[in-house]
Amino acid sequence: MKAAQGAGGLPPFCRGDHDLNPGMLPRRPLVPAAVLVPLLERPEGITVLLTRRTDHLHVHAGQISFPGGRVDPGDADAIDTALREAEEEVGLPRERVTPIGRLDTYVTRTGFEVTPVVGLVDPPAAFASDPFEVAEVFEVPLGFVVDPANHRRDSRVYAGALRHFYVLPWRHYYIWGATAGMLVNLAEVLRQS
Repeated sequence: MKAAQGAGGLPPFCRGDHDLNPGMLPRRPLVPAAVLVPLLERPEGITVLLTRRTDHLHVHAGQISFPGGRVDPGDADAIDTALREAEEEVGLPRERVTPIGRLDTYVTRTGFEVTPVVGLVDPPAAFASDPFEVAEVFEVPLGFVVDPANHRRDSRVYAGALRHFYVLPWRHYYIWGATAGMLVNLAEVLRQS
C-alpha cells in the first residue's frame, strides 16, 4: 500500500524549505534522517539544546543544528536514530532522554526527510561532544523559542535564486534554515497546547 503524499509528492504533514520558497522541491530520493529536539529542565527554566557543527565538515559546516543524522540500517525507528545520534554527537546517554512526541517531518532542499523527535532530558553534569562533528554545545531558553517576536524571515541569493528562510537570532548565534524551521514548528505546537 502506497503512503499518502502531500503537495509536490512530499510526505503528508511535512514542512520544509519549500514552505517559504514555493517550487523549491528537494533532491530525490529523500534520505531518511532524525534529530533529537532536547528539552532540558534547568533551575532558571526549560532550555533547548543545540550544537554548532565544526567548520571542516562537508555538509552544513559551522551551522547550528540539533543532534541527529541519517537513519542507519540497524536503527529500529526514528526515535532510535535520534537517541543514537545524540549519544554519538554530544555524549547524551539515551537513558537520560524521555521521548514525548515528534514535530512535523521536515524536508530539506538537499534531500533529507527529517523526523524531529522531542525529548525531555535529565541533563548530565557535562556533555561530552564529538570534537570531529561538534564545535560547541549550547542551550537557548524555551521562552525565547516560543515567542513569535523572535522568529524572523531572512533571505539570500543561492545558486542564482532568492531563497527565504526562518532565523532565530540568539545572542551571537545565527540559528537558521531547517533548525529554525523546526523551532518555529515547536513554538507553534507549544502555543496551541
